[in-house]
Amino acid sequence: MSESGEGTGDSEGISDGERISDGEGIREKERIDRSRRDRVSDTVRNLFVIATRELRTIVRTPAILALAAAFVASVGGVAWAGTGGRGGFVPLTLDLLTFVEVLVPLLAVAFGYRSILGDRGTGELDVLRTFDVSRVSYVGGVYLGRALALVSLVVGTLLAVGLLVPTLTADIPTFLAVNEAADSGVRYVRFVALAAVFTLVVLAAVVGISATTRSVRTAFALAAALALALVLGIDTALVAGIASGLVPGDGIGVLLALSPNSAFRGLVLSTAIGAVGGAEVAAGEPLLNGVGLLAWWLVSLSVAVRRVWPVVESIEE
Repeated sequence: MSESGEGTGDSEGISDGERISDGEGIREKERIDRSRRDRVSDTVRNLFVIATRELRTIVRTPAILALAAAFVASVGGVAWAGTGGRGGFVPLTLDLLTFVEVLVPLLAVAFGYRSILGDRGTGELDVLRTFDVSRVSYVGGVYLGRALALVSLVVGTLLAVGLLVPTLTADIPTFLAVNEAADSGVRYVRFVALAAVFTLVVLAAVVGISATTRSVRTAFALAAALALALVLGIDTALVAGIASGLVPGDGIGVLLALSPNSAFRGLVLSTAIGAVGGAEVAAGEPLLNGVGLLAWWLVSLSVAVRRVWPVVESIEE
């Protein structure tokens, strides 16, 4: 009897110990989950605070405002003086396509090349680090604020000039029969949406340069070189490779997707243009073009987050 009682006591003791251990494990898990939620909440809050600061900085910078006004006037002038506004949405898209390819990288350089470098030069970056701001919060906030300003400028301007089409088009709506499919405003909206994506990608690349460099001169030189490469260099090298036979015919689609400009152009031609005069437009592979733009965006922001400042491991007691 005594042995049986002792056995029962032992089993009850073990059971209580297990319950205590399980309770401690649950509390520890809850503490970890709560800590993770707090970190995520702090990251998001800091990100939006920094984004708001960046928007205010853009609005208070006269040079950027002047460039924005020049962009609006230039796009409006092309839409008014060219054949696009008088011919329909697809001709307007064709008129503005090359224009956007050239001007958006230049605007991205102006909006982004000093975005992070400016804070590093004034010492504000070190001050922000003392407030335990994460690298994701800081880079994400800088990028989000400047992206909101730049994308709003590009999209707002393109949508505004699109409103000229019904006004400038003749009474007989011949633009509805330009392509095999109707030349509706939906095609132009696709072009505007793709222009917004292209803007986000190029700005991310410029922010990545700003986070990596340590002097204004170097940042501007690299950002300008990037813009020149996007506008001329990569496409010129591709054409030279095709002409010399170095680039095989079956590899053109992949190489086109490697350049943000050619990937953007291909997506516009395939989704917003489609066919001209009954003939399909050569635009590469839409899926590869989309993957190419996504890769540029992800790699650029990843480089910015990694290079903005060294990782400091937290010490937990």
